[in-house]
Amino acid sequence: MASDSGYGTRTGRAYDVEDSAPLPTLHALPDVSRVEQGVETEFEAVYFDTEDLALAARCITLERRTGTQAGWQLEQPNDDGGRRVSSSPPVRGTDGVPKTLLQLVRVHVRDKPLVPVARVLTRRVLHRLYGSGDKVLADMLDDHLRSEQLPSKTGGSVWREWAIELVEGNQDLLDACDALCAGSGAQRGSRGSTLRSELAGRSRQPEPAVPCPKRKGDAAAVLLFFLHQQVRSLKEQDPLVRSGEPEAVHKMRVASRRLRSCLATYRKLLAGDTAGELRGELKWLAGLLGEARDAQVMQDRLRDLLAGEPSELVMGPVARRIDEQLTADLQAARTKTLRALDTKRYFRLLDALDGLLANPPLTALASEPAREVIGRRIKREAKRLGRAVTAAEQLAGDATEARALHEVRIRAKRLRYAAEAAIPVGGKRAQRLAEAAHRVQQSLGVHQDTVLTRDLLRRLGAGAVLQNENGFTYGRLHALEQIAAENAQAAFRREWKRFPSTSINP
Repeated sequence: MASDSGYGTRTGRAYDVEDSAPLPTLHALPDVSRVEQGVETEFEAVYFDTEDLALAARCITLERRTGTQAGWQLEQPNDDGGRRVSSSPPVRGTDGVPKTLLQLVRVHVRDKPLVPVARVLTRRVLHRLYGSGDKVLADMLDDHLRSEQLPSKTGGSVWREWAIELVEGNQDLLDACDALCAGSGAQRGSRGSTLRSELAGRSRQPEPAVPCPKRKGDAAAVLLFFLHQQVRSLKEQDPLVRSGEPEAVHKMRVASRRLRSCLATYRKLLAGDTAGELRGELKWLAGLLGEARDAQVMQDRLRDLLAGEPSELVMGPVARRIDEQLTADLQAARTKTLRALDTKRYFRLLDALDGLLANPPLTALASEPAREVIGRRIKREAKRLGRAVTAAEQLAGDATEARALHEVRIRAKRLRYAAEAAIPVGGKRAQRLAEAAHRVQQSLGVHQDTVLTRDLLRRLGAGAVLQNENGFTYGRLHALEQIAAENAQAAFRREWKRFPSTSINP
């Protein structure tokens, strides 16, 4: 959180308070040995958003401060009801939003320009809280604020806020501050809540209501609830992918696959070719994310294999060659993904998903009882899985067996996601079915991983000869992966033998 102590990200609490309320005795907070005399400053903040206030609709604020507090600050809601605050110094030579902050909200603003939507004048008194050894525990902020709408320079409000921002303090300090401020009549709130309410009231992008699926409800609620969950997950992972979080690519890929799979299974609940068009774009997105994920999985897998090998069996620069290849592949895939996330194609996909949730083109089938409609769709997916297993069994030992097993994995995944969507109405039966399909998917996922690593090892082994290097270790690793593939097939057969009933109804 931006404060007098610098730029970055900090956590804290905020409180709504009457204008005449006295500031509580801050020395009473735990571990506080000294409170620095309050320092008063004034500064102006201009808030930016799209013309239709896409950020305000999601309770997000982006501000540029001038004066003693010069810099940019972004506030977003946390899952726990709090606020996550990120900040950045001014960008030299430009009034533009810093890239580090823009990438956190690109999924919401997309390719729309950010324009000034409000101005807030703040008179702040900062009280710094010190602990033993003169360690800075936190900053206590007492703010008097006045806002006006832009570009009209009309309307606005006057209010007061308190906030505590942790520096080196802990959660106990925040909890104690809650009790202390409550004693002065303050109520737990969030920074800028008055302004956010004003902006949200002006927004032309209200968030669609999330339906609540019920056992005796209609099928539409089941479909839309699951779609809402996955769209939310996809959007949550977007800024994490942009910032390089290790697992974000995998989670975003899973969300896109769940969406695509659900739209395939329950496509009859949507009119026209809505599902088909979205599935095509989601396939494109999942494919991009898959390139980065596959390289990451292979790198981790082969590193573990090499770590378990006796040193005398690792001949030549095997680890370096593998890392060079996969690091290059991973970087190329990441660059390609990041470019795609800034394209109109991706932004229009997000628009289409928002449009689907806001105004779903439901068919008459969607209004029928969920347990009947959803149950039938799940049985159809289960039959497709069964046919794929039979086809794979007939190809045992054939050169195309790996491709057939991959198809089984795809069908198991489709059934799993269909069953997961049905859990609100199918209960434990749907849960058991989803878990069983997941186990099949996992066993064959390991098999598919070995297919990719074996192909890479074959290519690296052939390349070693051309570079006058020993190819022995590549061949040995290939053999180990062949064994792993056979073990994965055996695990799949065991899981398939005990596969449960595919009915979600008693």
